Amino acid sequence: MTGAGVIERIWRYPIKSTGGELLHRAEVEPRGLVGDRLFAVRDAQGKFGSGKNTRRFRRMPGLLQLSSRYLGDAGEPALLDPRGAVAPDPNACLRRHLGREDVEVVREGEISHFDRLPVSVPTTATLDWVRSAVPGVPVDERRFRPNLLVRTPPGAPPFVEDEWSGSKARIRRRGVRRVRAVERAMRDDRRGPAGPPPPLWCCGPSQKPMPCGWTGSPRSCPRDRYGRETPSSRSEKSSPG
Repeated sequence: MTGAGVIERIWRYPIKSTGGELLHRAEVEPRGLVGDRLFAVRDAQGKFGSGKNTRRFRRMPGLLQLSSRYLGDAGEPALLDPRGAVAPDPNACLRRHLGREDVEVVREGEISHFDRLPVSVPTTATLDWVRSAVPGVPVDERRFRPNLLVRTPPGAPPFVEDEWSGSKARIRRRGVRRVRAVERAMRDDRRGPAGPPPPLWCCGPSQKPMPCGWTGSPRSCPRDRYGRETPSSRSEKSSPG
């Protein structure tokens, strides 16, 4: 993967399926980015809030209108309401916002909060292809829930991520092993952190899903565990992605 690109942005989602936080740096461990999706919204049936219904997940419309971030050295993330204000009582905020009394924020236990893989890595080449395939439709990277957005060199083809399957990647002096690509369709058909939702389409006329993940055993980076060098709530809200 020599010269595959450079990391342009790092995203983390302390509470699964809420709007994430933009980081300047992050520590990586075998589980993924430290603190990423470490918490989730769980209902009375033990299902975790998500954008879809599966054996483990329950679709909870409205979660993406909320955000989460780690503040200082706090071990638990703060939940931010749709205005960007920190909720003093996260569970009360969730129940009021979602209109249900059986939900609460819980830390990951034996059941993983990840859908499939721990690190999601789309490229700017693929996002540019999506934008060109649906002119006039706002395409925000956050709708694909990336962890690492890689800016590829000029001329890189869309879905170049497919070619990385089985390869190894190095980020500065650190690396990830047993790298393989998976697919992820754009799922968000509601209002979220990027504003009005796009129409109900996957990733353009070809309906080709978005390549999304690397997995393996990342080597730990000696970085701030909770991303203290994060932009303010105001700067993130004004950012296009």
